[in-house]
This record gives sequence, structure tokens and C-alpha cells, in this order.
Amino acid sequence: MKVEKKHLFCFGYGYTCTYLGHELMKDANSWLVQGTTRDCDKKAILRSQGIKTYLFDFDIPLPDPVYMLRDVTHILISTPPTDNGDPTFIAHAHDIMMLPKLKWLGYLSTTGPYGDRGGGWVDENSQTRPTTKRGSRRLKAEEQWLSLFCSHNIPVHIFRLAGIYGPERSALDTVRSGIARRVDKPGHLFSRVHIDDIVQVLKASMSNPKAGEIYNICDDFPTPSHEVIDYACKILGLESPPLVPFDDVDLSPIAQSFYADNKRVKNDKIKHELGITLKYPDYYSGLKACLEAEKQIKNR
Repeated sequence: MKVEKKHLFCFGYGYTCTYLGHELMKDANSWLVQGTTRDCDKKAILRSQGIKTYLFDFDIPLPDPVYMLRDVTHILISTPPTDNGDPTFIAHAHDIMMLPKLKWLGYLSTTGPYGDRGGGWVDENSQTRPTTKRGSRRLKAEEQWLSLFCSHNIPVHIFRLAGIYGPERSALDTVRSGIARRVDKPGHLFSRVHIDDIVQVLKASMSNPKAGEIYNICDDFPTPSHEVIDYACKILGLESPPLVPFDDVDLSPIAQSFYADNKRVKNDKIKHELGITLKYPDYYSGLKACLEAEKQIKNR
């Protein structure tokens, strides 16, 4: 008896979708992976890797969504929201509601909707009260997608991701680039998560869908950013930059927004409901893994 392929369509084929798609396509007999990008050059690269890719942006909706999405069973959305919410929702919510085979929809959000908690802990039951524009946009996008679950029972899942890092996108790269700064804002903590742990959570959710649920994805060890930079320097054998008081640092607006929120994020739910054991529960193991993965990439 022939088993029908599962079909993942990624709106916004970025860093996370790249790693998830690669993992799923190891079982090419079970998965078909497609997606969108805003960049023509990236579209060509993805297609050369066997990933059928379409252009999609705020003003470029899919030209024939009924045909393009007709066999889709899983959708992952990582398009950045605007003040109006998520562009995928705005352009294609109605089309997605009509999909006959859809079993799972995941929206990649951030921990921004929790807002500033003065270093206190938050979990999925904590009240959302964003303190930045970026956090407010994410919350609006979450509410848009969850409205489809409430009104039409679309199998929506929200994933609130901490700061994402992984091979070629970590503190190691910041240090190597020469732009690393160790900013000292006493008591300020960041949560983060390795890309491999995001992938394993998404796969676990796909295997065990629980429509309407929200999951935090982060490691076990919220930490000041300057400690992460210091450790990256240590394992690279480089001298650590000096510690600079927060008030003396000229930060970009987006960097300032990261420092506007101070909270510690709990991840118990992914462990208890999805059976997750983190591969990299702290930045020590995560950065070591990044360094090793980068060596393997160079040796290919």
C-alpha cells in the first residue's frame, strides 16, 4: 500500500526553514518541501537544491494559491509582521482555510509578546503585554493565526522562539567579524536557543499536533549577552573585548529594542507535552557544537 507523501510549505524560507527542510528531506520518500522567498537569487539557489520555491512578499502574493497549495499537509510561517499583522495571513488566510489536507500549521513568533518582566520568569500561561513595537506586531500576528483555530478549527500552533543561533549565525561569527561588544547592563538576561533544538521541537509537534497550543522554545540557561561573547572568544582563542556599561554604548534602534525587555523564559511545556530533551541546554554546549559544525562545513 502506497503511503502518501507529507507536504511542507514554508512561507519565508529562512534560516529555520532551511534546517527543518534539510532534516525532513533526509526521508525523501516521506516528505516534499516547498516554500517562498523575497529574493530572486535565493529562489534560484533553493530550486537548485530541489526545493520548489516561489516569490512572495507584502505586495507579491502567490499567483495561484489554490493550485500551488492544493496538496499541502503542513505549513510553517516565518514571514516578519508589520503593523497590520502577518503578510501571509493577510494575503492567504482564506486560501489556507480551504486546504483539504492540512494537518498542521506552525507560526514562528518570538518571546516579544511577553514584554519586560524585570528579569522575572514567564511561561505560556503568562499574560502578554508587549513593551516594544516588534513585540506588539508579533502578538497581533499570533492573534490573527489563532483566530483561524477558534473560528474554523485550523490546526494552528504558535512557537515563541528565543534568540536563534547555530552554525554560521552565532556569537562566534560576531566575534570573528570584529564587531562584538560586551555590554554590561546589570541584571539583564537573554534567552536563546540552538537551531537544532528548534527543529526537533517542530518535528515533535508535527508528529503530535495539538491545535491552538503555544510553545516557548528556548534553552535552560538565560544569560547576560556579555558572558556569551566572552565564552565565544575563549573557545576561539581570542582576547575578549572590554566590558562596557550599557549607558555608554551607542546601540542601533533594533539592538536597543532587544535590551528593552528583560525576562527569563520557561521551556517546561515542550519537555512535558512534546517529550523534548534539549540537545543544547546552555550556550556552552551550543557554541561548542557550532564550532564543530563549522569545521565540518569547511572540510566538505
